[in-house]
Amino acid sequence: MRVLVVYESMFGNTHVVADHISDGLRADHEVVTVSVAEAFDLVLDEFDLIVLGGPTHAHGVSTSASRKSARQMAGKDDQLDIEPDTRGPGLREWIKAIEGHRHLSAAFDTRIDGSAAFTGRASKGIDRRLRRYGFRQLVEPESFLVDKDSHLLVGEADRATEWGEALAGWLTAAASPK
Repeated sequence: MRVLVVYESMFGNTHVVADHISDGLRADHEVVTVSVAEAFDLVLDEFDLIVLGGPTHAHGVSTSASRKSARQMAGKDDQLDIEPDTRGPGLREWIKAIEGHRHLSAAFDTRIDGSAAFTGRASKGIDRRLRRYGFRQLVEPESFLVDKDSHLLVGEADRATEWGEALAGWLTAAASPK
């Protein structure tokens, strides 16, 4: 089966997580991993599962204003590198552009380590939008954690690989005749 992993990333953490999720899925499935900017050119009908993730901004899915704020923050902090696609459209715009598809989907995010009640979870908003536009949820949304300085916590990349492996199993099970 073919899987598309689409990510939006500001400082590279969500990109790293997406790559690790893809590695976990690759053992059993063909996987294409792209930034949201690249995803606009793809034909979704070629994929059986769409995995979509982004950073948590202001308790939810990024906006053009929050992406601009991230670029400004990176400009003031020489420890942060900004991903090249942050000036283009983000997840909200892409999800709206793919309305009407009936694919299986899975959502993930990166967020500050802390209670989701305080940090928010972009993955919940991503999942809600996907379902509103016709996608079918394969699994509950997942979060991967960063520290207050926007660095992926130790062990989260490995956990993303494991989640990708679990996704592969869930996709295989969902596709099996009952």
